Amino acid sequence: MSTVKWLLVGAGDIARKRVGAALAAAEGSQLVGVCDANEESARQVASEHGVDAVYTDPGEALRQCDADAVYVATPVWLHGPQAIQALEAGRHVLVEKPLGPDLVSCDQVCEAAARTGLKAGCAYYRRLFPAYHHARQMLDSGEFGQIVLARMVYFSWFAPTPDDPKYWRVERGKSGGGPLSDMGTHMLDVLIGLLGLPETAYAKCGNTVHDWEVEDATSLVLTMPGGAQVSAVFGWNSKTWRHEFELVGSEAKVYWEPYDAGRVVQTVGREVETLDLAPAENVHQPLVEDFVEAVRQDGDPVCPVAEAAKTNALLEAIYRSAAEDREVPVAAKETAL
Repeated sequence: MSTVKWLLVGAGDIARKRVGAALAAAEGSQLVGVCDANEESARQVASEHGVDAVYTDPGEALRQCDADAVYVATPVWLHGPQAIQALEAGRHVLVEKPLGPDLVSCDQVCEAAARTGLKAGCAYYRRLFPAYHHARQMLDSGEFGQIVLARMVYFSWFAPTPDDPKYWRVERGKSGGGPLSDMGTHMLDVLIGLLGLPETAYAKCGNTVHDWEVEDATSLVLTMPGGAQVSAVFGWNSKTWRHEFELVGSEAKVYWEPYDAGRVVQTVGREVETLDLAPAENVHQPLVEDFVEAVRQDGDPVCPVAEAAKTNALLEAIYRSAAEDREVPVAAKETAL
């Protein structure tokens, strides 16, 4: 097919900011329908991109909309059911991250994707960042030497009131967790993409300033195959902000801060170089273009759902470690299908 036609399910914040525009503007992509339980929100996004077809029920949208693929941009607890619904209706599917609130729902999506043979991916778009590819090339060439350390920090302020449309993010049954699940999954996916799934996890999760059923702070130590250690801090508890990733080897290291801006400080031995590896202005557009190419060329998207589910497997181990106050294995049985 020359053009992949999309149905966007979910017209909330991320759809308005980036996803709608990416689906409409990406090469080989056409947005043909928008669905949201809030009809006004759906019409607003549709109007911005010249789309006439508006729906309030995903089932109706799948029956009526002439779409090849579905982008699921709803809250996390809806990701699995709506992705499966789209796959069973014969549509390829790209799901916002994380893939689901728990590993069970992720495995159900993986099973549906395998059963239908359709393309299914998750929106871990940082795998398409130039900084990620730069690190990947350094790893492949052996320039790092032996990896000895990875370090991640990602904190900011989030304090929704109960009437805020985003309040579901601090309800465990809907979100799966706090900043670790929401913000941290992007960074954990980068780690898994570069180095693989950790072998063990030891974590502390707690509430420092917010009285939620999910954590507002997580500190963790992970052990990678080969012995490298990973330290990470995630939080929604400071009105300041930090977003950084550092990968250290015996011969070289890279430091990204802020990661989304593309400023990379590379150190090889004693030689330090600053690189400008800025991502696309709309970070979702390369993600959509990658998925479109996977559909058209019968390839794999940058992060297939089975790969995305590894992040949820790691999340489960981290949360269990915090609950039991001990180091736990990221066991094979916790990895996705």
